[in-house]
Amino acid sequence: MTEKELLYVEDALGHEKYFQSQCCETVSRMQDSELKSFAQQIEQQHKTIFQNFYHLL
Repeated sequence: MTEKELLYVEDALGHEKYFQSQCCETVSRMQDSELKSFAQQIEQQHKTIFQNFYHLL
């Protein structure tokens, strides 16, 4: 893997971590249980994407 490709991978992993943390932060502030559940699902999706991408390496 070239250095540039590695930078792309690091960037992609960083974005997924960021999206996951933003969802988590949003969930903690939500009052509506339906929206909270939806945001938790989105958070889990980003966690899964991160893990799958990480395991490919």
